[in-house]
Amino acid sequence: MIPLLDIKAQYASIKDELDTAALEVLASGEYVSGPRVEAFEARFATYCGAREAVALNSGTSALHLALLALGVEPGAEVITVAMTFVATAAAIKYANAVPVLVDVDPETWVMDPASLERAITPRTQAIIPVHLHGRLADMDAILEIAKRHGIPVIEDAAQAHGAQHAGQSAGTFGDIGCFSFYPGKNLGACGEGGAIVTNRPELAAAVRQLRDWGQAGRYNHVRHGFNYRMDGLQGALLDVKLTHLPYWTERRREVAAFYDSHLSGSGLGMPTKPRELEHVYHVYAVRSSERDRLREGLMDAGVMTGLHYPRPVHMQPAYQDLGYQAGDFPVSEQLAAEMLSLPIYPELTAQQLQRICDALLSLCEDSHAEGYAA
Repeated sequence: MIPLLDIKAQYASIKDELDTAALEVLASGEYVSGPRVEAFEARFATYCGAREAVALNSGTSALHLALLALGVEPGAEVITVAMTFVATAAAIKYANAVPVLVDVDPETWVMDPASLERAITPRTQAIIPVHLHGRLADMDAILEIAKRHGIPVIEDAAQAHGAQHAGQSAGTFGDIGCFSFYPGKNLGACGEGGAIVTNRPELAAAVRQLRDWGQAGRYNHVRHGFNYRMDGLQGALLDVKLTHLPYWTERRREVAAFYDSHLSGSGLGMPTKPRELEHVYHVYAVRSSERDRLREGLMDAGVMTGLHYPRPVHMQPAYQDLGYQAGDFPVSEQLAAEMLSLPIYPELTAQQLQRICDALLSLCEDSHAEGYAA
C-alpha cells in the first residue's frame, strides 16, 4: 500500500540527527521553552525572512494569539475563507470574534479578492487569507484591499512553509504569519507545534507574553494569557528538520511536476500552474465529479488518498450558528465534493509515482468509457 503520507520514511532518512537532538534535550532537563526553542525561533525567522518568530504549541494557537496581539475585539468580524480546515474559524471564535466567510477563486482555490472586498463592513477588524495546499493566496490584491480599508492581515500559512512570491516568503506579507508544525506538514514536529512570524517587534512581544500566561517577567502577569508554549523537544527536532526543508520542498515540486506531466489529458481537474515558487505542494489535489469512485478504485489498487476538505466550514454542524446555507459559497462547495488528494512527500519513488498515475489513468479511462464526466 502506498500511503498518503509516510512520516516513518522521513524519520528513517534523518534518524541519527533526530535521535541525537532528542537525547540532548532529555539530558539537559530543559523541557519547556528554553535555548533549543529559542535557537529554532531564530533560524525559522531567518528562513522566512522575518524579523521575529515566536514558537507555540500549535498552529491554531498561533492564529488565536495573532488575533489577540492585533487587538481584535469581542464581537468584531474577521474575514476568512469557507474552504479551509476548521481551525481557521475556530481561532476566530476563540478570540470571541465573528468569522465572516468568503468564497475562493475557482482556478487557484484560494481567497477570491472580489469576494473579500464585498464582505468588508465597519465591523471588520482582520482578514485571514489561507494559503491552501501550499499555494500562496493573491497577496498583492488582498493587501491592496486591506490597506485601503485600514484592516490588518493575518496569513494562515499552516500549509505553506517556504512558498514565495517575488522573493518574499509566506507569512511575511501581512502583519503576522501563522504556521503549523503538525507532523504531516511540510515542516512537521514529532508532536504538536506552531509559530508566528512578524516584522513588527511589538506584536512578537505581545505573543510571547500571551503564550506564557501573560507574563512580563516571572509571576508578573500583565495580560490574560495562555499556556501555549512550545516544548524543548519539539524545538530541537524542528531545528534539525528545518535544515532539510529546502530539499524536501524541491522534492515536493518534482513530485507535483510528475503528476502534472503524467495526468495531463486524463480529464481530471488539475491544479493550475503557480507562478514560479508560489506553491510548496503540501497537498496535491485533483478534481473529478467521480471523486468517490476514483478514491475507492485507487484504494483497491493499493494507493491511499485524502480529502482536503470534504465539507466547507459553513457546512460543518458546529458552525451553523454563522447563519450560512448550502449554496452560499458555490466554488468551495464544488471543490469539497470533487477534490481528491494524491500521495505527495519527498520520499516517494519514481516507481511509486508511476504506479499511482497508471492506476488513476486506468480509472479515468473506465470513467470515460462509462460516460462519466470528470
